Amino acid sequence: MADTPASPKRILVVEDDRSIREGIADALSFHGHAAVQAARGDVGLEKALHAPCDLVLLDLVLPGADGLSVLRELRRAQPTLPVIILTARGDEAERVRGLREGADDYVVKPFSIRELLARVDAVLRRSPERPLDVHQLVIPGGGVDLERREVRFDDGGREDLSEKETDLLRYLASNAGRVVSREELLSRVWGVPARGSETRTVDMHVARLREKLRDAASPSSVLTTVRGKGYRYEIR
Repeated sequence: MADTPASPKRILVVEDDRSIREGIADALSFHGHAAVQAARGDVGLEKALHAPCDLVLLDLVLPGADGLSVLRELRRAQPTLPVIILTARGDEAERVRGLREGADDYVVKPFSIRELLARVDAVLRRSPERPLDVHQLVIPGGGVDLERREVRFDDGGREDLSEKETDLLRYLASNAGRVVSREELLSRVWGVPARGSETRTVDMHVARLREKLRDAASPSSVLTTVRGKGYRYEIR
């Protein structure tokens, strides 16, 4: 039996397969959360935009609007809303695409309810070990407000950060000058143990952060890759 979460959340399940959708909703309810359901992509997007929720479980293949289109709209409107993709597309290219579009995690069908609940908890969890003392960062040509989750540039440009991108940047900045391994980031930021290819989740989030920080050129000036070891936030 899964442990009951300390703080129940409102979770939107967007899945066209009724048996899967209702099974997930029942499991979430049993786990202590409030589950809201949608069988179409357009309906799910409408519910996410007009009723507050803490997390979205999003299938990719949906009537009305496909999952990636819904994800893109959610990222534009609510950049910090956590989203976990539910997909039967298990190949790496599809997973990478979903992460690049802004998903916080993915679960490949068929999956166990136990695994799904663990991933839900990991995405929702605020680790007590997570550093919270960094609020403002100075980067080349601008700065980052971690409380507002936004990047602002001197030329007027602006980028919103997702909750997970903010957590990742805060952790790296809190450990500025030190190489932080992908495994440590998975443990401290995602709250899950590293298992093989899951370290790609870290890589994809770092890649998105670099784009938003205008740090994508090589060599990077903010987030440095240390081959075979991990990432380092450069002290400024």
